Amino acid sequence: MHQSSNSRRPSGRKRSQSRPSPNRPSGPGPSPRNESSDRRDARPPQNRKRRPTPVPTTAFDHFGFGNGVRRGIAAAGFDEPRPIQKDAIPAALDGRDVLGLAATGTGKTAAFALPLIERLLSRRPDRDAAAPRALVLAPTRELATQIAEETQMLAKFTYLEVATVFGGVSQRKQERALRRQPAIVVGCPGRVLDLVGQGVLQLDGVESLVLDEADHMFDLGFLPTLRKILARLPEQRQNLLFSATMPQEVRHLADDVLIEPHVVELVAAGPAETIDHALYEVGETQKRELLDRVLDAPDCSTAIVFTRTKHRARRLADQLQKAGHRAVALQGNMSQAQRTRAMGGFKDGSFDILVATDIAARGIDVSGVSHVVNFDVPNTPEAYTHRIGRTGRATLTGTAYTFVTGADHGWLRATERRLETKIRRERAEGIEPEAEQRSEPKGRKRRPRRPQGRPQGGRPQSRSQGSGRGPQSRRRRSGGRRQGNAS
Repeated sequence: MHQSSNSRRPSGRKRSQSRPSPNRPSGPGPSPRNESSDRRDARPPQNRKRRPTPVPTTAFDHFGFGNGVRRGIAAAGFDEPRPIQKDAIPAALDGRDVLGLAATGTGKTAAFALPLIERLLSRRPDRDAAAPRALVLAPTRELATQIAEETQMLAKFTYLEVATVFGGVSQRKQERALRRQPAIVVGCPGRVLDLVGQGVLQLDGVESLVLDEADHMFDLGFLPTLRKILARLPEQRQNLLFSATMPQEVRHLADDVLIEPHVVELVAAGPAETIDHALYEVGETQKRELLDRVLDAPDCSTAIVFTRTKHRARRLADQLQKAGHRAVALQGNMSQAQRTRAMGGFKDGSFDILVATDIAARGIDVSGVSHVVNFDVPNTPEAYTHRIGRTGRATLTGTAYTFVTGADHGWLRATERRLETKIRRERAEGIEPEAEQRSEPKGRKRRPRRPQGRPQGGRPQSRSQGSGRGPQSRRRRSGGRRQGNAS
Protein backbone atom coordinates (compact mmCIF):
# COMPACT_ATOMS: atom_id res chain seq x y z
CA MET A 1 0.00 0.00 0.00
CA HIS A 2 2.75 2.41 0.94
CA GLN A 3 4.52 1.80 -2.32
CA SER A 4 1.45 2.41 -4.45
CA SER A 5 0.82 5.62 -2.55
CA ASN A 6 4.29 6.89 -3.39
CA SER A 7 3.76 6.00 -7.02
CA ARG A 8 0.87 8.41 -7.19
CA ARG A 9 2.73 11.40 -5.75
CA PRO A 10 5.08 12.12 -8.68
CA SER A 11 2.17 12.30 -11.08
CA GLY A 12 0.56 14.86 -8.80
CA ARG A 13 3.73 17.01 -8.80
CA LYS A 14 3.94 16.70 -12.58
CA ARG A 15 0.43 18.04 -12.96
CA SER A 16 1.20 21.00 -10.77
CA GLN A 17 4.45 21.71 -12.65
CA SER A 18 2.71 21.61 -16.02
CA ARG A 19 0.58 24.64 -15.13
CA PRO A 20 1.73 27.56 -17.30
CA SER A 21 3.05 30.70 -15.70
CA PRO A 22 2.81 34.26 -16.97
CA ASN A 23 6.61 34.33 -17.59
CA ARG A 24 6.69 31.16 -19.66
CA PRO A 25 4.64 30.45 -22.77
CA SER A 26 2.36 27.51 -22.51
CA GLY A 27 2.55 24.48 -24.72
CA PRO A 28 0.46 24.02 -27.81
CA GLY A 29 -3.27 23.55 -27.38
CA PRO A 30 -3.73 24.46 -23.72
CA SER A 31 -6.87 23.21 -22.06
CA PRO A 32 -9.60 25.67 -21.10
CA ARG A 33 -8.62 25.21 -17.48
CA ASN A 34 -5.06 26.34 -18.26
CA GLU A 35 -6.41 29.35 -20.14
CA SER A 36 -8.38 30.42 -17.11
CA SER A 37 -5.28 29.95 -14.97
CA ASP A 38 -3.35 32.23 -17.33
CA ARG A 39 -5.97 34.89 -17.02
CA ARG A 40 -6.09 34.53 -13.25
CA ASP A 41 -2.29 34.79 -12.94
CA ALA A 42 -2.21 37.81 -15.25
CA ARG A 43 -4.46 39.85 -13.00
CA PRO A 44 -3.03 43.14 -11.69
CA PRO A 45 -1.44 43.10 -8.24
CA GLN A 46 -3.83 43.12 -5.32
CA ASN A 47 -2.40 46.32 -3.85
CA ARG A 48 -4.10 48.36 -6.54
CA LYS A 49 -7.44 49.96 -5.63
CA ARG A 50 -10.46 48.01 -6.78
CA ARG A 51 -13.16 49.83 -8.58
CA PRO A 52 -16.33 50.15 -6.50
CA THR A 53 -19.25 48.05 -7.67
CA PRO A 54 -21.65 50.33 -9.52
CA VAL A 55 -25.04 50.68 -7.85
CA PRO A 56 -27.98 50.42 -10.25
CA THR A 57 -30.19 53.46 -10.41
CA THR A 58 -33.86 53.04 -9.46
CA ALA A 59 -36.75 55.30 -8.57
CA PHE A 60 -36.04 54.50 -4.90
CA ASP A 61 -32.88 56.61 -4.94
CA HIS A 62 -34.67 59.79 -3.87
CA PHE A 63 -35.32 58.23 -0.44
CA GLY A 64 -31.61 58.58 0.30
CA PHE A 65 -30.83 54.94 1.01
CA GLY A 66 -27.21 53.85 1.34
CA ASN A 67 -25.46 51.80 -1.31
CA GLY A 68 -26.05 48.49 0.47
CA VAL A 69 -29.80 49.01 0.59
CA ARG A 70 -29.88 50.33 -2.98
CA ARG A 71 -28.11 47.21 -4.23
CA GLY A 72 -30.61 45.07 -2.35
CA ILE A 73 -33.50 46.95 -3.95
CA ALA A 74 -32.04 46.39 -7.41
CA ALA A 75 -31.38 42.70 -6.71
CA ALA A 76 -35.00 42.29 -5.59
CA GLY A 77 -36.17 43.70 -8.92
CA PHE A 78 -37.91 46.74 -7.46
CA ASP A 79 -38.08 49.53 -10.03
CA GLU A 80 -40.82 51.91 -8.91
CA PRO A 81 -42.08 52.53 -5.36
CA ARG A 82 -45.66 51.52 -4.72
CA PRO A 83 -48.10 54.05 -3.24
CA ILE A 84 -47.87 52.61 0.28
CA GLN A 85 -44.07 52.79 0.04
CA LYS A 86 -44.02 56.38 -1.26
CA ASP A 87 -46.07 57.58 1.69
CA ALA A 88 -44.77 55.39 4.53
CA ILE A 89 -41.01 55.20 3.93
CA PRO A 90 -40.17 58.92 4.52
CA ALA A 91 -42.04 58.99 7.85
CA ALA A 92 -40.48 55.71 8.97
CA LEU A 93 -37.00 56.97 8.05
CA ASP A 94 -37.63 60.01 10.25
CA GLY A 95 -38.32 57.68 13.19
CA ARG A 96 -42.06 58.34 13.43
CA ASP A 97 -44.64 55.73 14.32
CA VAL A 98 -46.59 54.63 11.25
CA LEU A 99 -50.02 53.11 10.72
CA GLY A 100 -50.17 51.77 7.17
CA LEU A 101 -53.41 50.52 5.64
CA ALA A 102 -53.28 49.15 2.13
CA ALA A 103 -54.73 46.26 0.19
CA THR A 104 -52.98 42.91 0.20
CA GLY A 105 -50.21 42.59 -2.37
CA THR A 106 -49.39 46.30 -2.57
CA GLY A 107 -45.87 46.14 -1.09
CA LYS A 108 -46.40 46.62 2.64
CA THR A 109 -43.42 44.44 3.57
CA ALA A 110 -40.91 46.61 1.72
CA ALA A 111 -42.65 49.70 3.11
CA PHE A 112 -41.46 48.81 6.61
CA ALA A 113 -38.42 46.62 5.83
CA LEU A 114 -36.51 49.22 3.82
CA PRO A 115 -36.61 52.04 6.40
CA LEU A 116 -36.03 49.48 9.15
CA ILE A 117 -32.80 48.28 7.52
CA GLU A 118 -31.60 51.81 6.73
CA ARG A 119 -32.14 53.04 10.29
CA LEU A 120 -30.30 50.05 11.75
CA LEU A 121 -27.36 50.70 9.42
CA SER A 122 -27.24 54.40 10.21
CA ARG A 123 -26.96 53.85 13.95
CA ARG A 124 -24.56 51.42 15.53
CA PRO A 125 -25.87 49.59 18.61
CA ASP A 126 -25.15 51.38 21.87
CA ARG A 127 -23.66 48.27 23.42
CA ASP A 128 -22.59 44.80 22.41
CA ALA A 129 -25.71 42.92 23.48
CA ALA A 130 -27.36 39.73 22.37
CA ALA A 131 -30.76 41.37 22.02
CA PRO A 132 -32.08 42.05 18.51
CA ARG A 133 -32.55 45.67 17.52
CA ALA A 134 -35.81 45.12 15.60
CA LEU A 135 -38.76 42.79 16.23
CA VAL A 136 -41.33 41.97 13.55
CA LEU A 137 -44.47 40.07 14.62
CA ALA A 138 -46.80 38.27 12.21
CA PRO A 139 -49.88 36.10 12.81
CA THR A 140 -48.87 32.99 10.83
CA ARG A 141 -45.78 30.92 10.20
CA GLU A 142 -46.02 31.34 6.45
CA LEU A 143 -46.23 35.11 6.67
CA ALA A 144 -43.35 35.28 9.15
CA THR A 145 -41.20 33.19 6.82
CA GLN A 146 -41.98 35.34 3.79
CA ILE A 147 -41.32 38.57 5.67
CA ALA A 148 -37.95 37.23 6.82
CA GLU A 149 -37.02 36.09 3.30
CA GLU A 150 -37.86 39.45 1.74
CA THR A 151 -36.14 41.39 4.51
CA GLN A 152 -32.99 39.29 4.21
CA MET A 153 -33.04 39.77 0.44
CA LEU A 154 -33.19 43.55 0.84
CA ALA A 155 -30.38 43.41 3.42
CA LYS A 156 -28.28 41.04 1.31
CA PHE A 157 -25.49 43.56 0.74
CA THR A 158 -25.29 44.68 4.37
CA TYR A 159 -23.96 43.08 7.54
CA LEU A 160 -27.45 42.71 9.05
CA GLU A 161 -28.82 39.22 9.70
CA VAL A 162 -32.42 38.12 10.07
CA ALA A 163 -33.73 35.24 12.19
CA THR A 164 -37.19 33.64 12.15
CA VAL A 165 -38.97 32.07 15.14
CA PHE A 166 -42.38 30.40 15.20
CA GLY A 167 -44.12 27.43 16.77
CA GLY A 168 -44.96 24.04 15.35
CA VAL A 169 -41.31 23.05 14.94
CA SER A 170 -38.37 22.31 17.21
CA GLN A 171 -36.84 25.48 18.59
CA ARG A 172 -33.24 24.20 18.62
CA LYS A 173 -32.49 25.54 15.16
CA GLN A 174 -34.09 28.85 16.13
CA GLU A 175 -31.97 29.00 19.27
CA ARG A 176 -28.82 28.53 17.19
CA ALA A 177 -29.93 31.35 14.91
CA LEU A 178 -30.50 33.64 17.91
CA ARG A 179 -27.03 32.87 19.28
CA ARG A 180 -25.62 34.53 16.14
CA GLN A 181 -27.13 37.77 17.48
CA PRO A 182 -29.26 38.77 14.49
CA ALA A 183 -30.21 42.40 14.20
CA ILE A 184 -33.79 41.59 13.14
CA VAL A 185 -36.06 38.85 14.52
CA VAL A 186 -39.28 37.95 12.72
CA GLY A 187 -41.69 35.68 14.52
CA CYS A 188 -45.14 34.73 15.73
CA PRO A 189 -46.25 36.08 19.12
CA GLY A 190 -46.58 32.69 20.85
CA ARG A 191 -43.07 31.43 20.10
CA VAL A 192 -41.53 34.85 20.76
CA LEU A 193 -43.08 34.94 24.24
CA ASP A 194 -41.96 31.36 24.92
CA LEU A 195 -38.35 32.16 24.01
CA VAL A 196 -38.45 35.32 26.11
CA GLY A 197 -39.75 33.34 29.08
CA GLN A 198 -36.92 30.82 28.68
CA GLY A 199 -34.33 33.56 28.55
CA VAL A 200 -33.28 32.61 25.02
CA LEU A 201 -34.53 35.84 23.45
CA GLN A 202 -33.82 39.25 24.95
CA LEU A 203 -36.00 42.24 24.05
CA ASP A 204 -34.35 45.03 26.04
CA GLY A 205 -32.41 46.25 22.99
CA VAL A 206 -35.32 46.50 20.55
CA GLU A 207 -35.37 49.89 18.82
CA SER A 208 -38.21 49.21 16.35
CA LEU A 209 -41.36 47.08 16.60
CA VAL A 210 -43.38 46.04 13.55
CA LEU A 211 -46.83 44.46 13.73
CA ASP A 212 -47.76 43.12 10.31
CA GLU A 213 -51.36 42.09 9.60
CA ALA A 214 -52.12 43.63 12.98
CA ASP A 215 -55.88 43.25 12.71
CA HIS A 216 -55.56 39.52 12.10
CA MET A 217 -53.36 39.10 15.17
CA PHE A 218 -55.99 40.84 17.24
CA ASP A 219 -58.78 38.76 15.66
CA LEU A 220 -56.97 35.50 16.39
CA GLY A 221 -56.80 36.28 20.09
CA PHE A 222 -53.14 37.27 20.23
CA LEU A 223 -53.91 40.45 22.18
CA PRO A 224 -52.98 39.06 25.65
CA THR A 225 -49.74 37.65 24.25
CA LEU A 226 -48.98 40.92 22.47
CA ARG A 227 -49.48 42.90 25.65
CA LYS A 228 -47.04 40.63 27.50
CA ILE A 229 -44.48 41.17 24.76
CA LEU A 230 -45.06 44.93 24.77
CA ALA A 231 -44.45 45.01 28.52
CA ARG A 232 -40.95 43.60 27.94
CA LEU A 233 -39.97 46.10 25.26
CA PRO A 234 -38.19 49.41 25.91
CA GLU A 235 -40.57 52.35 26.16
CA GLN A 236 -38.44 54.39 23.77
CA ARG A 237 -38.92 52.65 20.44
CA GLN A 238 -40.45 53.10 17.00
CA ASN A 239 -43.74 51.32 16.28
CA LEU A 240 -44.97 50.39 12.80
CA LEU A 241 -48.36 48.77 12.18
CA PHE A 242 -49.28 47.55 8.73
CA SER A 243 -52.41 45.73 7.68
CA ALA A 244 -54.88 45.33 4.85
CA THR A 245 -57.86 46.22 7.05
CA MET A 246 -58.30 47.97 10.37
CA PRO A 247 -61.84 47.80 11.82
CA GLN A 248 -62.78 50.52 14.25
CA GLU A 249 -62.58 48.29 17.32
CA VAL A 250 -59.08 47.21 16.33
CA ARG A 251 -58.07 50.80 15.70
CA HIS A 252 -58.74 51.50 19.39
CA LEU A 253 -56.27 48.77 20.31
CA ALA A 254 -53.71 50.18 17.88
CA ASP A 255 -54.02 53.54 19.61
CA ASP A 256 -52.51 51.94 22.71
CA VAL A 257 -49.33 51.09 20.78
CA LEU A 258 -48.80 54.04 18.44
CA ILE A 259 -47.79 57.54 19.51
CA GLU A 260 -48.93 60.31 17.16
CA PRO A 261 -48.54 58.04 14.15
CA HIS A 262 -48.25 59.00 10.53
CA VAL A 263 -51.35 57.39 9.01
CA VAL A 264 -51.24 56.01 5.48
CA GLU A 265 -54.70 54.89 4.40
CA LEU A 266 -54.74 54.20 0.71
CA VAL A 267 -57.76 51.96 0.32
CA ALA A 268 -61.31 51.62 1.52
CA ALA A 269 -62.76 48.24 2.38
CA GLY A 270 -62.88 47.04 -1.20
CA PRO A 271 -60.46 44.83 -3.09
CA ALA A 272 -57.80 46.10 -5.47
CA GLU A 273 -58.82 47.35 -8.88
CA THR A 274 -56.73 44.62 -10.48
CA ILE A 275 -59.17 41.95 -9.22
CA ASP A 276 -62.31 41.06 -11.16
CA HIS A 277 -64.58 39.51 -8.53
CA ALA A 278 -68.05 38.04 -8.86
CA LEU A 279 -70.31 35.50 -7.18
CA TYR A 280 -72.36 32.47 -8.14
CA GLU A 281 -75.55 31.63 -6.26
CA VAL A 282 -75.54 27.85 -6.02
CA GLY A 283 -76.83 24.96 -3.98
CA GLU A 284 -74.48 23.26 -1.56
CA THR A 285 -74.48 20.05 -3.62
CA GLN A 286 -73.64 21.98 -6.82
CA LYS A 287 -70.40 23.52 -5.59
CA ARG A 288 -68.13 20.72 -6.79
CA GLU A 289 -69.57 20.78 -10.30
CA LEU A 290 -69.17 24.54 -10.52
CA LEU A 291 -65.63 24.37 -9.12
CA ASP A 292 -64.64 21.89 -11.82
CA ARG A 293 -65.94 24.27 -14.49
CA VAL A 294 -63.91 27.15 -13.07
CA LEU A 295 -60.71 25.12 -12.78
CA ASP A 296 -61.09 23.65 -16.27
CA ALA A 297 -61.51 27.07 -17.91
CA PRO A 298 -58.69 27.97 -20.34
CA ASP A 299 -57.80 31.17 -18.46
CA CYS A 300 -57.35 29.36 -15.12
CA SER A 301 -53.65 28.54 -14.79
CA THR A 302 -53.25 28.52 -11.01
CA ALA A 303 -55.91 28.81 -8.33
CA ILE A 304 -56.33 29.11 -4.57
CA VAL A 305 -59.55 27.56 -3.24
CA PHE A 306 -60.70 28.63 0.22
CA THR A 307 -62.81 26.48 2.53
CA ARG A 308 -64.24 27.18 5.96
CA THR A 309 -62.79 24.19 7.83
CA LYS A 310 -59.53 22.25 7.90
CA HIS A 311 -61.30 18.94 7.34
CA ARG A 312 -63.06 20.26 4.26
CA ALA A 313 -59.82 21.63 2.83
CA ARG A 314 -58.12 18.25 3.17
CA ARG A 315 -61.10 16.36 1.75
CA LEU A 316 -61.55 18.73 -1.20
CA ALA A 317 -57.85 18.56 -2.07
CA ASP A 318 -58.05 14.76 -2.09
CA GLN A 319 -61.11 14.86 -4.35
CA LEU A 320 -59.40 17.21 -6.79
CA GLN A 321 -56.32 15.00 -6.88
CA LYS A 322 -58.45 11.96 -7.72
CA ALA A 323 -60.11 13.99 -10.48
CA GLY A 324 -56.71 14.56 -12.10
CA HIS A 325 -55.83 18.00 -10.74
CA ARG A 326 -52.45 18.81 -9.23
CA ALA A 327 -53.91 19.99 -5.93
CA VAL A 328 -52.57 20.22 -2.40
CA ALA A 329 -54.11 21.30 0.92
CA LEU A 330 -52.78 23.94 3.32
CA GLN A 331 -54.46 23.87 6.72
CA GLY A 332 -53.66 24.17 10.41
CA ASN A 333 -53.45 20.48 11.28
CA MET A 334 -50.46 19.97 8.98
CA SER A 335 -46.95 19.88 10.38
CA GLN A 336 -44.59 22.70 9.50
CA ALA A 337 -42.69 20.41 7.13
CA GLN A 338 -45.93 19.54 5.33
CA ARG A 339 -46.96 23.19 5.11
CA THR A 340 -43.55 24.18 3.78
CA ARG A 341 -43.71 21.39 1.20
CA ALA A 342 -47.20 22.45 0.10
CA MET A 343 -46.29 26.12 -0.24
CA GLY A 344 -43.00 25.31 -1.96
CA GLY A 345 -44.73 23.02 -4.43
CA PHE A 346 -47.34 25.64 -5.23
CA LYS A 347 -44.68 28.29 -5.78
CA ASP A 348 -42.47 26.18 -8.03
CA GLY A 349 -45.37 24.86 -10.12
CA SER A 350 -45.50 21.31 -8.78
CA PHE A 351 -49.11 22.05 -7.77
CA ASP A 352 -51.58 24.19 -9.70
CA ILE A 353 -54.29 24.32 -7.04
CA LEU A 354 -53.91 25.19 -3.37
CA VAL A 355 -56.88 24.44 -1.10
CA ALA A 356 -56.54 26.55 2.04
CA THR A 357 -58.34 27.78 5.13
CA ASP A 358 -58.64 31.37 6.34
CA ILE A 359 -55.75 31.04 8.76
CA ALA A 360 -53.42 30.31 5.84
CA ALA A 361 -54.70 33.23 3.75
CA ARG A 362 -52.46 35.77 5.48
CA GLY A 363 -49.32 33.80 4.69
CA ILE A 364 -49.82 33.21 0.98
CA ASP A 365 -47.73 35.50 -1.18
CA VAL A 366 -47.41 33.89 -4.60
CA SER A 367 -47.27 36.02 -7.71
CA GLY A 368 -49.14 34.99 -10.82
CA VAL A 369 -52.17 33.33 -9.18
CA SER A 370 -54.87 33.65 -11.84
CA HIS A 371 -57.95 32.66 -9.79
CA VAL A 372 -59.24 32.66 -6.24
CA VAL A 373 -62.36 30.63 -5.45
CA ASN A 374 -64.28 31.04 -2.21
CA PHE A 375 -65.73 27.53 -2.07
CA ASP A 376 -67.18 28.58 1.30
CA VAL A 377 -67.83 32.22 2.13
CA PRO A 378 -65.46 33.74 4.71
CA ASN A 379 -66.58 34.54 8.23
CA THR A 380 -66.35 38.32 7.91
CA PRO A 381 -66.44 40.95 5.15
CA GLU A 382 -62.84 41.87 6.03
CA ALA A 383 -61.72 38.28 5.40
CA TYR A 384 -63.28 38.51 1.94
CA THR A 385 -60.81 41.25 1.04
CA HIS A 386 -57.90 39.22 2.37
CA ARG A 387 -58.91 36.09 0.51
CA ILE A 388 -59.40 37.52 -2.94
CA GLY A 389 -56.28 39.65 -2.47
CA ARG A 390 -54.23 36.52 -3.20
CA THR A 391 -54.76 37.23 -6.91
CA GLY A 392 -54.25 40.44 -8.87
CA ARG A 393 -51.13 41.21 -6.86
CA ALA A 394 -48.81 44.08 -7.78
CA THR A 395 -49.68 45.15 -11.32
CA LEU A 396 -51.08 41.76 -12.40
CA THR A 397 -54.78 41.09 -12.90
CA GLY A 398 -56.77 38.24 -11.40
CA THR A 399 -60.25 36.75 -11.06
CA ALA A 400 -62.10 35.81 -7.88
CA TYR A 401 -65.36 33.86 -7.58
CA THR A 402 -67.46 33.25 -4.47
CA PHE A 403 -70.02 30.44 -4.16
CA VAL A 404 -73.04 31.70 -2.22
CA THR A 405 -75.75 29.36 -0.96
CA GLY A 406 -79.14 30.23 0.47
CA ALA A 407 -77.70 30.22 3.99
CA ASP A 408 -75.05 32.81 3.04
CA HIS A 409 -77.30 35.74 2.12
CA GLY A 410 -76.84 37.37 5.51
CA TRP A 411 -73.08 37.39 4.98
CA LEU A 412 -73.59 38.70 1.45
CA ARG A 413 -75.64 41.67 2.60
CA ALA A 414 -73.09 42.54 5.29
CA THR A 415 -70.20 42.26 2.83
CA GLU A 416 -71.85 44.45 0.21
CA ARG A 417 -72.59 47.06 2.86
CA ARG A 418 -68.95 46.97 3.86
CA LEU A 419 -67.77 47.25 0.26
CA GLU A 420 -70.41 49.90 -0.46
CA THR A 421 -71.15 48.21 -3.75
CA LYS A 422 -72.94 45.20 -5.18
CA ILE A 423 -70.86 42.17 -6.10
CA ARG A 424 -71.52 41.16 -9.68
CA ARG A 425 -73.72 38.06 -10.11
CA GLU A 426 -72.81 35.35 -12.59
CA ARG A 427 -74.92 32.44 -13.82
CA ALA A 428 -73.68 29.03 -14.96
CA GLU A 429 -75.74 26.85 -17.26
CA GLY A 430 -77.46 24.10 -15.32
CA ILE A 431 -76.60 25.67 -11.94
CA GLU A 432 -79.67 27.04 -10.20
CA PRO A 433 -79.50 29.49 -7.30
CA GLU A 434 -80.61 28.22 -3.94
CA ALA A 435 -83.45 29.97 -2.13
CA GLU A 436 -82.48 32.11 0.82
CA GLN A 437 -82.66 30.22 4.09
CA ARG A 438 -83.76 31.77 7.34
CA SER A 439 -82.19 31.00 10.66
CA GLU A 440 -85.03 28.53 11.34
CA PRO A 441 -86.21 26.43 8.39
CA LYS A 442 -89.79 26.81 7.31
CA GLY A 443 -92.19 24.46 9.06
CA ARG A 444 -90.05 24.08 12.17
CA LYS A 445 -90.36 27.56 13.61
CA ARG A 446 -91.84 27.42 17.10
CA ARG A 447 -93.84 30.23 18.53
CA PRO A 448 -94.04 30.86 22.25
CA ARG A 449 -97.12 29.35 23.86
CA ARG A 450 -99.72 31.95 24.70
CA PRO A 451 -102.42 31.70 27.41
CA GLN A 452 -105.69 30.33 26.07
CA GLY A 453 -107.89 33.10 27.47
CA ARG A 454 -108.72 33.75 31.10
CA PRO A 455 -109.57 31.19 33.76
CA GLN A 456 -113.24 31.22 34.70
CA GLY A 457 -113.87 34.49 36.52
CA GLY A 458 -110.18 34.94 37.19
CA ARG A 459 -107.18 36.94 35.99
CA PRO A 460 -105.08 36.14 32.91
CA GLN A 461 -102.68 33.32 33.55
CA SER A 462 -99.22 34.61 34.45
CA ARG A 463 -95.80 33.06 34.02
CA SER A 464 -95.50 32.65 37.79
CA GLN A 465 -98.51 30.39 37.82
CA GLY A 466 -96.77 27.84 35.67
CA SER A 467 -96.96 26.93 32.03
CA GLY A 468 -98.44 24.29 29.86
CA ARG A 469 -101.43 22.36 31.02
CA GLY A 470 -100.55 22.17 34.68
CA PRO A 471 -102.59 25.17 36.02
CA GLN A 472 -105.60 24.44 33.83
CA SER A 473 -105.60 20.81 34.92
CA ARG A 474 -105.42 21.84 38.58
CA ARG A 475 -108.31 24.23 38.09
CA ARG A 476 -110.45 21.52 36.54
CA ARG A 477 -109.62 19.14 39.37
CA SER A 478 -110.30 21.79 42.02
CA GLY A 479 -113.88 22.21 40.81
CA GLY A 480 -113.67 25.96 40.47
CA ARG A 481 -112.15 26.81 43.85
CA ARG A 482 -110.05 29.51 42.15
CA GLN A 483 -113.29 31.21 41.12
CA GLY A 484 -114.47 31.34 44.69
CA ASN A 485 -111.15 32.64 45.92
CA ALA A 486 -111.10 35.35 43.26
CA SER A 487 -114.44 36.63 44.43
